[in-house]
This record gives sequence, structure tokens and C-alpha cells, in this order.
Amino acid sequence: MLRVVRPEPTTPLAHRLLAMNPRLAADWLVAFLRDECMRRRKVTQAVVGLSGGVDSAVTTYLCARAFGPQNVHTVRMPYKVSSPESLAHAQLVVDDLGVDDRTVEITDMVDGYVSKFEADMDGTRLGNVCARCRMILLFDQSAKHRGLPIGTGNKTERFFGYFTWHADDAPPINPLGDLFKTQVWAIARELGVPSVIVDKAPTADLVKGQTDEGDFGISYHLADEILALLLHGLSPDDVAKEGYRPADVEIVRGRVARTHWKRHLPTVAMLSDTAINEFYLRPVDY
Repeated sequence: MLRVVRPEPTTPLAHRLLAMNPRLAADWLVAFLRDECMRRRKVTQAVVGLSGGVDSAVTTYLCARAFGPQNVHTVRMPYKVSSPESLAHAQLVVDDLGVDDRTVEITDMVDGYVSKFEADMDGTRLGNVCARCRMILLFDQSAKHRGLPIGTGNKTERFFGYFTWHADDAPPINPLGDLFKTQVWAIARELGVPSVIVDKAPTADLVKGQTDEGDFGISYHLADEILALLLHGLSPDDVAKEGYRPADVEIVRGRVARTHWKRHLPTVAMLSDTAINEFYLRPVDY
């Protein structure tokens, strides 16, 4: 695909599988956005939920190149416990690119439901409610601007099921969906995303001190290497023989296996030979 960097033969197999040319990848993703949104769908406006993290920052930089910054509308959607640092980091992106920006706090939306009906809600459920409220806003802002919401989820998160179904994964266009997290970091540096965003620990920013890697029990760098090997056909035992701890291999394998359902549209009971996505396909679906 985009693996045009050719490491020395002594480079471990996982490193070779993850190697890529960030500049070429960024150029290709810009071309993808122009083709898929502007040429195919005749849409010239993009809407991005800008969280202050690296994924949404990279997506915004790519959209600014593809659509022009004047046609990119970012929305910051903090909840009451969100870190002020996230808003500040998002502002760095806005200032650097000159994109349109709006902040809509979701606290009243979320708490209107939680405080009245579900006061004992745990953190996981609260995070899902926040994510779905944010997606309501993104789709509405897209309708307002007659544009498309652009997704920000990377390949590692998607394989780990580390997203809210019909929320983070809902936008119809996603430029980062086939990029491992470590590849997103490489493209971020190529695009000039502020280093304070690239270098900080990824977090959902709903609980103080929470990090993605803390939730996983494994770092993104290590997870990406193991995931790349598993996706290229190596068995867990073979991956371990490459020098990885069996416990780490199992963390990755288990997360991918348990969350397979999240990477599909709803399962429909088939009663005919024209069932959508099972039988009814257009050529582009193949």
C-alpha cells in the first residue's frame, strides 16, 4: 500500500510491516478526501470534532489541505470534567490553520439525562452518553454547513473496539481508519501538528489521570507491532517467537476477538435474496 520506506533486512518484521512514508501517506489522504467528498459526493464543507488529541488534530490538518481552511468547521465539545488543557491544545490547531471554530459544551445535554433518570451511572456508560451526544452535534453542524462529518478513529482503536458504537465510528468518511496509532503520530509530525499534542499521552479525557494505554494494559507502540503481525497471518505462538511476551500478545488478540461485532453494521435477519449488504451490493461495495 503506502509502505514505500524499505528498512534494512535486520529490522524486525513488525517494524517492516509498520514502516511507511508519512509525506506520501498525507498526500494520498488529502487526495482521498477530495475524491470521496468533493468529486463523488459534491460536498465542499467538512466538520470535525476537535478534541485536542492527535487523531482529531491530524484529521483537521488533512481537511484544511483538502477543502481549504475556510471550508473546515471544527467543534470543541467539552464535558464538565474535561481538561482545560484539551481546549487549549485544540486552540493551537485552530490558530495554526485558520479554520472555523466553535465550542459547544455538552454538559447540559448529558446531565439533563443523567441527573434526572440515571444518577448512579458508571464511568463507562457516562463516556458512551458523552460520545453519542457529541455525534448528534457533529451531524447537526454538518447539516447546518451542508457538509460531512469527518471521522477521526485510527486503526488500532478500531481493532481494539476502543470507541462507542454509533458514535465515534459514525462519520461516513474516515481518513485515519487504516492507520495504526504509531503511523498517525508519524503523519502528525510530517504535517506540523504542535508537538505538545503529538507527545502527550492519549486519553478520553473524562476521568482525571485516565489514559488509553492505561486502559489497555499495553503501550500503543507495542500493541501496534503485535497487531501488525497478527493481521499478517502469524499465530499468537509465532508472534511470541518474534520476541513478544505471550501475555502482551493475548491482550491484543483478545481485544480484537471480543470486539469484532463493533466493526460491522447491525446484524440483520435475512428473509430474502435482496438483503442490504448481504445480497444487495453495488459495484463499489466489492
